[in-house]
Amino acid sequence: MLNPNLKLNPNIWDKEVEKQATRDGFGEGLVIAGEKNSHVVALCADVTDSVRMNLFRDRFPERFIEVGIAEQNMIGVASGLAASGKIPVAATYGVFSPGRTWEQIRTTICYNQQRVILVGSHTGLNVGPDGASHQMTEDLALTRILPNLVVVAPADSLEARKAILAAIDYPVSVYLRLSREKSPVLTTLDSPFAIGQASVFWLPDENKNEHFCGVSILTCGYLVFKALQAAQELAEEKIFTTVINISTLKPLDEGLILEWAQKSKAFLTVEEHQINGGLGGAIAELTSEKYPILVRRLGLQDIFGESGNPEELIAKYGLDKEGIKEAVKSLLQL
Repeated sequence: MLNPNLKLNPNIWDKEVEKQATRDGFGEGLVIAGEKNSHVVALCADVTDSVRMNLFRDRFPERFIEVGIAEQNMIGVASGLAASGKIPVAATYGVFSPGRTWEQIRTTICYNQQRVILVGSHTGLNVGPDGASHQMTEDLALTRILPNLVVVAPADSLEARKAILAAIDYPVSVYLRLSREKSPVLTTLDSPFAIGQASVFWLPDENKNEHFCGVSILTCGYLVFKALQAAQELAEEKIFTTVINISTLKPLDEGLILEWAQKSKAFLTVEEHQINGGLGGAIAELTSEKYPILVRRLGLQDIFGESGNPEELIAKYGLDKEGIKEAVKSLLQL
């Protein structure tokens, strides 16, 4: 059942549920951040409308910098602005940053401890027809390994809005992972959100369940709704699971994750990312050291994506509700 304590959207299961991309929530939140803090400045690399920075540009033209197709330069400029007392937000497509800009991020931002909010939009398979060259499925690994960098992947547009506001006030640099495709708005303005805090979106109804399987599904971003769909349909089959939204991949909410490791037979991680180095890797690293548990990683199995309809691609790579249900059932056989 949906966790009643989180004040989630009561219309999640409606066919006409509101859908919005996380990039939209980011754009709205950035304007609010700009209104609250005059030190916030924004930089983009020729994709201003696509990453929804046009909202900030139109509201604060004097605090917006269009660097053109020069992503590596954008990171250097952002670092300089941070050193000058500004709070820079640098956004482009994920394949370009952190993809193309990784060394600049490492040296000029993380090593030099210059606080910059990095935004990678159009990540994962849901970029669809743009194909493998623009489907960023390695960014979580690239950012998670860097010291002095927090990694956030919001579940919906409202979490993205809250995430950019939280990032502005966070003491170190933050990487914010966004999606292009619209997805259901799962949360509400009253739903809690904090960097470093995971949330149990779906609880097993233990009172009605005689066959509690103990499988917890840990996921993030665009696939949180897919996991919820799977959990709901599994419950109808008397297979009860937990769905945990890992909106912050670094630092992990170790307390909550380890709590559910003790309650579960197995973990299933689900991500629009390579299974190496992303969410699954982070969970496996934590549990192997602090509470060993069987972890099955669902994601891209050391392969690139391809061009296609976003939902068809999600299904092909086993990341839709059917793929998640199948993975849960296979874990129960072990």
